[in-house]
Amino acid sequence: MRYPVSGRQPQAARCPHCLGETLVVESGALTREHRERETPRLSISAERAVILDNIRSAWNVGSILRSAEGFGFSRAHLCGITPTPEHDAVRKTALGAEDSIAWTCHKDAVILAQELKQNGWMLYGLEETDSAAPLYEMGYLRAPMALIVGNEICGVDPGLLAMCERIFYIPMRGKKRSFNVAMAFSAAAYALQAR
Repeated sequence: MRYPVSGRQPQAARCPHCLGETLVVESGALTREHRERETPRLSISAERAVILDNIRSAWNVGSILRSAEGFGFSRAHLCGITPTPEHDAVRKTALGAEDSIAWTCHKDAVILAQELKQNGWMLYGLEETDSAAPLYEMGYLRAPMALIVGNEICGVDPGLLAMCERIFYIPMRGKKRSFNVAMAFSAAAYALQAR
């Protein structure tokens, strides 16, 4: 499983999912054996998907599923430690959207993203970076496309951002620098709807 941690986090020595010891991967390179074991085989059919990269909160996941379904996304890829609709809190917040939108579960979002790109998908990130454009400059995004949202504390994995065609951020006027991940996804999904 690939999970971002900061050196300041004392819990970085243990996986938040299984509590096993962690392995620091500097370059993001995985062994061929690991890649073959973890690579899911996708049936590519949807025009719009969302990739949830290590979302911690089951309530955020349920909210994103509900918004994704409402804005016409047909698939959600739940990666890393992201809870699945098998979790009660996800179902409670999704209010049945988990039955209307196809979802898949992947241990490593980077491997998933590589496969999506090989199958013609365009990847777009939602993250505040130096190279990100404001959401209102989104314009037309070619389909099939996947919008990537990331961990509530660490953000989107840099390995995923490196594969994105473009990265967007939501301009803010208050003192805070970011919205809740579910709220941010909804704003971006709405902006896509208007295109």
